[in-house]
Amino acid sequence: MLELRGGFNVLTGETGAGKSMIIDALSLVLGGRARADLVRAGAREAEVEALFEIPAGSRVLAKLEAAGIPFDATGGSGVALVIRRVLQADGGEASSKAAGGGSLRTRAYLNGRLGTAAQLAELAPDLCDIASQHESVSLTDPTTHVEYLDAFGKLDALRDTLAEEVDALASVVKSLEAVRESERGRAEREDFVAFQLRELDELGPEPGEETLLEQERARLRHAERLTQATSAAAERLYEGEGAICDELGRLAADVDSAASLDGSLAPLARQIESARSELSDAARALARYAEGVDLNPQRLSEIEDRLFRLQKLLRKYGPTTSELLVHRDSLRHELESLEGSTVRAAELERDRDQRLGKVGARARTLSQRRRQAAEKLADAVGRELAQLGMGRARVVVEVAPTAPNGVVDTSLQIDGARLTRTGIDRVEFLIAPNKGEEPRPMRRIASGGELSRALLALKRVLAEKGPAGLYVFDEVDAGVGGAIAEVIGRSIADVARHRQVLCITHLPQIAALADGHHVVGKSEVRGRTLTTVRPLSEKERIEEVARMIGGVKVGDAARRAAEEMLAGRK
Repeated sequence: MLELRGGFNVLTGETGAGKSMIIDALSLVLGGRARADLVRAGAREAEVEALFEIPAGSRVLAKLEAAGIPFDATGGSGVALVIRRVLQADGGEASSKAAGGGSLRTRAYLNGRLGTAAQLAELAPDLCDIASQHESVSLTDPTTHVEYLDAFGKLDALRDTLAEEVDALASVVKSLEAVRESERGRAEREDFVAFQLRELDELGPEPGEETLLEQERARLRHAERLTQATSAAAERLYEGEGAICDELGRLAADVDSAASLDGSLAPLARQIESARSELSDAARALARYAEGVDLNPQRLSEIEDRLFRLQKLLRKYGPTTSELLVHRDSLRHELESLEGSTVRAAELERDRDQRLGKVGARARTLSQRRRQAAEKLADAVGRELAQLGMGRARVVVEVAPTAPNGVVDTSLQIDGARLTRTGIDRVEFLIAPNKGEEPRPMRRIASGGELSRALLALKRVLAEKGPAGLYVFDEVDAGVGGAIAEVIGRSIADVARHRQVLCITHLPQIAALADGHHVVGKSEVRGRTLTTVRPLSEKERIEEVARMIGGVKVGDAARRAAEEMLAGRK
């Protein structure tokens, strides 16, 4: 296990001892590509685990929360993040896989929860930055350069305000596009809705009207039969000779007369009289009905026509008149909305133009200040490189307009540049390591030593401003020695005042300046080679620095020089 202290840590060891394994392990937990040869021959799997202490307010916490990754407080103001990466041979012995470069199955765990390599890669820039010939997680990635430049120029607040305004503008533009999309079919839809509404308004249906019309149509269709039936019934009950009501009247009188002899018959006499009275009322009602039956062919035709039109609408929008009325109200509301879409589009266009003017002014101001800060940053990094033995190097912080990338909506462009949440600029750090060369992106610098020193210069200038927690320098001492080596070491120590730093070095001048010193070594156990890493005591540090000075055979002179170097760091 390798446990780093705060500040400046160095890792030393003889060539081939396995120092590069530390870089491989860190790269792996940060989402790097897994290789079959990382699994030890004869083993089925390899595992790497790293513990990061995340300070409160870090962007890592927001990313973990968004991904649903649990985290607990470390006891201070931050939280702990444990990342574990497991590499497992995909069938068979790992030895054969490693030899043939076979594929692996990998699993990633974040605080015990299964994650993905993509999640690790997203967290990596805020956790660690590795600078070596082959690896750089952050500073060689151009997408991070705008943040470093803004941090150097103290433009973060201006950029964050612009991001909020761009989000608001994008929301208005999205709403306007939706209104315009509906506007394209508005005229056709408006005509269709208006036609349906006219159909309903011209007919003017009433609730339950279909039932009433069907009843009236039935009466008109059978008027003659109804007249005959009701008039005959009225005559038989009341009006004709021997009418039923007359007979009941005589019967009631006879029973009433008998009731004088037996009082128990009185209620029956009253029942007969009551029946006669009710039948008389029914007869008169039937007579009125017969007289009121309308033999009106024209009215029947009108009802037939209205029912036909009503039933046609019921088939389209029904099946009841109540639903017709609900649909009519819905059509009226939609028509009003369609008629108001032009007004809404005009309002959104005015809002967009106002916001675009405000955002454009702020984006231009930010771009201008970035260009000013870019010159100062390039000069500062250039001075640092001169002290690191790269006096002929030229640094350029390029601030160029963002490419439109197919964006045709001028609402998302400012002066022809694509508007993003970070503004209208594309920022990239360029460097020409030697005089006469054209500046190139940092990721294209071939020399590992040059790249490491260029990144060191940037990190020293941006030591208080970069987002990464751990800085790793590998091969930063390639091709240098003497006074330049000490300058490089003191530059790393200066960075380490603001960041935790791990430096893999072969130079005693650098190793002697560290706060913590670990050594990597190899040993044989039961015929197998093992690589170990361990921290050194002050006494052991003298021996290791002396070895780095004098080689395999360490003499008294080398020890005295080592003691002087270690004493000089304080």
